[in-house]
Amino acid sequence: MRDSVISAKSLTKKYGDFCAVNGIDLEVPHGVCFGLLGPNGAGKTTMIQTIQASSPISEGRLSVLGKDTVHDSREIRKKIGVIPQEDNLDPDFTVKYNLLVYARYYGLSNDEAKKRAADLLDKVKLTDKADEEIANLSGGMKRRLIVARGMINNPELLILDEPTTGLDPQARHSVWDQIRIFKNKGKTVLLTTHYMDEAEILCDELAIMDSGKILIQGKPKDLIQETIGESAAEFVSLSFGESGSALENIEKHCKLNEVKYSRITDRVIIYGNEIENIISKFEKEKDLTDVIRRRGTLEDVFLNLTGRQLRD
Repeated sequence: MRDSVISAKSLTKKYGDFCAVNGIDLEVPHGVCFGLLGPNGAGKTTMIQTIQASSPISEGRLSVLGKDTVHDSREIRKKIGVIPQEDNLDPDFTVKYNLLVYARYYGLSNDEAKKRAADLLDKVKLTDKADEEIANLSGGMKRRLIVARGMINNPELLILDEPTTGLDPQARHSVWDQIRIFKNKGKTVLLTTHYMDEAEILCDELAIMDSGKILIQGKPKDLIQETIGESAAEFVSLSFGESGSALENIEKHCKLNEVKYSRITDRVIIYGNEIENIISKFEKEKDLTDVIRRRGTLEDVFLNLTGRQLRD
């Protein structure tokens, strides 16, 4: 597609006999925040590495910013910014010097590097920390500095790999603000995150991966509506596991009437656009401790598609 920032056709990446990315087709349009979600081991990191042109593909085609990742990897890396999950700031440099050194990797002149560093430190509210040692920064400050560093080359595509992991709410929202500002300039963002609320808030479109394949793709609201419906209700009981309990009866009712539901230890969650009749049928059961009405969420979609078992 002409306007696609990322275009993958039958993209495959293998490590020996193991297929980490399995025949993926993907188009990421210009000027959006696109989420790439999935449980651990789904293939997200491998996918990101191929898009960064830091890991060669095994089969298929992949272009980024109109360039082929096989033949134009250096050109691609000049035009993208990468914000990794891990803290890889240089502890021997000050806040400002971390940005200046990184700017030199992109061939920026000393004057231009200083100008961009000052501008970015102002944007992430670290101007007063410019001469501070990295060891003296809080976790949130380090994260904001890494975000600034990822933008030092004025990239056309910004790749963020779980950028808010471990941050407090204030620092998390600060990172969100920078993502929005970047996108509002007409740039493109590729985001991976395990926080489904973050993906639902920030992403214009997203794809959920598992076992190296894309399970579903679209706008968050559309995926919620199409997969589970607009509403959810949680029936909570401390009498779980007992024969004839409310949770057991609700689960049987859902199976018989083909209602989408999930069973989680002390509760049954039902989904759909018309679930009030089920709520009214069971909400007065004596062994229920609570009935929680809420909207369907992207996390519900994610868990319904990928399951609830732990991943290593």
